[in-house]
Amino acid sequence: MHISEGVLSAPVLIGGGALTAVGTAIGLKSLDYDRIMMVAILTSSFFIASLIHVPAGPASVHLVLNGLLGLLLGWACFPAILVALLLQAVFFQFGGITVIGVNTLNMAASALLSYYLVKPWLARQKTRAIAGFVGGFLAILLAALMMAASLGLTDQGYIKAAMISIGVHLPVMVIEGFVTMFAVSFIGRVHPDILEGIKK
Repeated sequence: MHISEGVLSAPVLIGGGALTAVGTAIGLKSLDYDRIMMVAILTSSFFIASLIHVPAGPASVHLVLNGLLGLLLGWACFPAILVALLLQAVFFQFGGITVIGVNTLNMAASALLSYYLVKPWLARQKTRAIAGFVGGFLAILLAALMMAASLGLTDQGYIKAAMISIGVHLPVMVIEGFVTMFAVSFIGRVHPDILEGIKK
């Protein structure tokens, strides 16, 4: 779901970079020192998830786990995703340096929005599993829609390709929903204070 170098227009790149800078600043300000280790672990999980490819017809897509980061980190998902995307760009040439602002915004803003949408369910034990599934599913759906919007704002000719990409990611949305559901349910049982300690 990474947008590559040389595709987006300058206004989209500048706007995405500016919004990512704001989100990252808020995320860093909300980050407690005692949660840095958890942020690092989730950042590495996001980084590694891109290496797990899922067949989807003639192509393949990969897991993202941005929904899980949003549900567990709140605003701190911005710096976590930024670092992971930077490492992916440097080591594997996924995306690129100039588009890192837009790619981070697409992944982190969708994760954060998913968190706020399912927050009431996440707080209650009986609905926590549902919140995990919906949060994981929505994060990928919203990221795909934001990617389509980024491409569409650059050139209307990209919209058809973006719509195809959204369709290809439907299986990943379901898989991410289940992965996030199981992760959130497990954490809620063994370490519920992690869910309670999220900075809004």
